[in-house]
Amino acid sequence: MASGSPDAIVVGSGPNGLAAAICLARAGLGVLVLEGGETPGGAARSAALTLPGFIHDIGSAIHPMGAGSPFFRSLGLEQFGLEWVQPEIAVAHPYGKGGVASLVRSLDATAGSLGLRDGPAWRGLFGPLIPHWEELAAEILQPIPHVPRHPFLLAKFGMRALRPAESIIRNTFHGEAARALFAGIAAHAFLPFSAPASAAVGLVLGMMGHAVGWPFPRGGAQAITAALAACLEKAGGRIECNSPVRGLADLPAARAILLDVTPWQFCDLAGDRLPVGYQEAVGRFHHAPGIFKIDYALDAPVPWLDDDSRRAGTVHVGGSAEEIADAEEAVSDGKIPERPFILAAQQTLFDSSRAPAGKHTLWAYCHIPFGSNVDMTERIETQIERFAPGFRERVLARHVMGPARLEQWNPNLIGGDISGGATDLRQLFARPVLRATPYRTPIRGVYLCSSSTPPGAGVHGMCGFHAARAALADVFA
Repeated sequence: MASGSPDAIVVGSGPNGLAAAICLARAGLGVLVLEGGETPGGAARSAALTLPGFIHDIGSAIHPMGAGSPFFRSLGLEQFGLEWVQPEIAVAHPYGKGGVASLVRSLDATAGSLGLRDGPAWRGLFGPLIPHWEELAAEILQPIPHVPRHPFLLAKFGMRALRPAESIIRNTFHGEAARALFAGIAAHAFLPFSAPASAAVGLVLGMMGHAVGWPFPRGGAQAITAALAACLEKAGGRIECNSPVRGLADLPAARAILLDVTPWQFCDLAGDRLPVGYQEAVGRFHHAPGIFKIDYALDAPVPWLDDDSRRAGTVHVGGSAEEIADAEEAVSDGKIPERPFILAAQQTLFDSSRAPAGKHTLWAYCHIPFGSNVDMTERIETQIERFAPGFRERVLARHVMGPARLEQWNPNLIGGDISGGATDLRQLFARPVLRATPYRTPIRGVYLCSSSTPPGAGVHGMCGFHAARAALADVFA
């Protein structure tokens, strides 16, 4: 590549773009990654957002899918400096009156904490899947439908995953603890609990919590990007930052172009080169809700009322399953929830490199309607104070990012949508359009490799891996 044009160009250096580039480079191709920002990483970046010495994850923070990704695991990223930190408690969920439900790596320990009725129910829901998580991950982290290698295992998962989350919450569990715990995990889907397949994310993340934990990288999410970039460099590829792409015509000559961008951005880049039918199909592909995010610098750990939350990497702040369901329903209806569901991560309890001695960070966001400009700071902090009285007194500084600011930071996060488009039942199959190989576009040699393609959101690189495999088969065979 040093003496001529690259074989392939990847636009965007998020985890999927880097995964695509690595896959192509390891196949012996010359690969150039073009990144519009000053640093690579997409939503997997870290920075001192508040005060000197405090390192915050700007985008993603907790990474069960990264630790469990079949492609990432095949790369041996540990040799490039990536170290996963495993909190003692993966996720804690305070649900009121001092009660807390928690997920730990041990299925038996988690089930044992949920009582005589719900313990066996939790074990029955996840127990048949966990021993086979590697085979199942390989099945579900690719396009739907496909020819399965493990059809009976996939069917066993699918029968549960296609249910609405409210069905599992109401019919599988009986007590408040188990219902709240599953509700908080299922709410990561950004779907109302009445929606078909809204249980899928709860099942995947719950299974991964037991199989690989909910870890995070030591030093910040940027460590994932650094490891992927080093892996790419070793394979012969290179990254050029400060290289925004405003149209496909701006790109150097290459046999294949892979775009780690949303389909809406792709339509802008391609202009009139795309057929009207494809543009109309992209127009029917709809966004997920947005997020409102706050990063805190704290003078001490969050003063949670319960002990489990003080020892957890992730804390789900939302109260009962009913409260979370109401909040997610409101967001789905375009309304602002008064008591939002909050996802919080407290990495400095386990990684002292991210804050000055004795100080801490808190990473937190809530779901809001797509593109909302409502400031959720007061609602978020009031909700945290419910379960951690005195929290505000520990805040040294805060950094706030609503949808507009998120999109300004990363153009892929349109309207605050961190999922690359909703993950409802229709868009599990048509992502972004219904095609046998959804990474292909109508322009020969041009592929999408972002989270707007299967298997969707998450720091796992599988969208990029599958897009690169399609390019290898089509262009470089």
